[in-house]
Amino acid sequence: MVRYQFSRQINKDFATTLRKRVNAYFKDSGRGRNANAQMVAKVILGMVTYFSLYAVLMLSGSSNLILLFSLYIGMGFCMAFIGLSVMHDSLHGSFSKKKSLNTLVGLSSISLGVSDIIWKIQHNVLHHTYTNIEDADEDIMPRYIMRFSPNQPKKWFHRYQHIYCWLVYGVSTIIWTVAKDFIKLGSYKRDGLIKPEEYNKHLVVMIFRKILYHGVFFVLPLIFLEVSAGMTILMWVTMHFVAGITLSLVFQTAHITPTSEYYILEDGGEVQENFYAHQLYTTANYATKNRVLNWLVGGLNFQIEHHLFPNICHVHYPSLQHIVKETAAEFNLPYHDIPTFWGAVAAHFRMLKELGKGDVVEPAYRSKVDVAA
Repeated sequence: MVRYQFSRQINKDFATTLRKRVNAYFKDSGRGRNANAQMVAKVILGMVTYFSLYAVLMLSGSSNLILLFSLYIGMGFCMAFIGLSVMHDSLHGSFSKKKSLNTLVGLSSISLGVSDIIWKIQHNVLHHTYTNIEDADEDIMPRYIMRFSPNQPKKWFHRYQHIYCWLVYGVSTIIWTVAKDFIKLGSYKRDGLIKPEEYNKHLVVMIFRKILYHGVFFVLPLIFLEVSAGMTILMWVTMHFVAGITLSLVFQTAHITPTSEYYILEDGGEVQENFYAHQLYTTANYATKNRVLNWLVGGLNFQIEHHLFPNICHVHYPSLQHIVKETAAEFNLPYHDIPTFWGAVAAHFRMLKELGKGDVVEPAYRSKVDVAA
């Protein structure tokens, strides 16, 4: 496992000032940092809607393909909603002060077919700690078929990645539910991120949960739906395509953008930047004035605030934005905020296109691709 250290001196005053101001906000407002009534309602609504659609699917006895596809598509959006607005906060430990309650809400991961342990390591530890750092942040780690960083080798087919990425994003959750968790469990054991003595326990739990998920959401519909097995499989795949594309667009538009910076260091090297400032260089917000989108994506359009304070529930991010933005400006640090969601999506696809056309970038501490708007 590649590990890096961040500078304790560069932009130290920014980090200290920002933390003090955020702490003062919660003290002065009397608000807690965790879930409020709105967040609890989102958890209930997301889970109830998801399983209600499943119940209608299984109990309707209908062979109407329009109805069945609509139900599966609805479940796909619910999967994304649960992943973004329910599971995400709980696995970050920001839903509640109580570990037991975070664990309970985190069990929502079972209904999506993904492992909470693997998610915590890949997302909480690797992505959040080493954002856009080559060989550490697995969200940009070379997948061969995609080129997410200018520091990665370029293949001839990357020229078309802004086109075929829809397929890659669409199958992402299918791969995750079927194979990725098992592959990562083994690699994290080798890298020392999972203790050898805990490997078998995690493996048994993972197998049980995979059987439960696929049994409920894949096998039972195959048995009881009044349509062919092939059509049922196609609808299940469609559900995952909807979830995979939705999740990918929400996350990728915040880091694989023209404003993002990409880092490559020698193993054990020091990032010549403070951790908090590093998040500003590698992350972008979008559509922060769109309250509907903010509610639907679990506040992850406030990706900067999330990366700075992942232990704070997402319902508080809009209130923290002005503090972060003003403090960044005060210390002459960037604050990237794209006005609309579709503007962020367009910027992401421009970035993919440029990365697909560009030459291999020579290793450097900090490199940035300039993409014309």
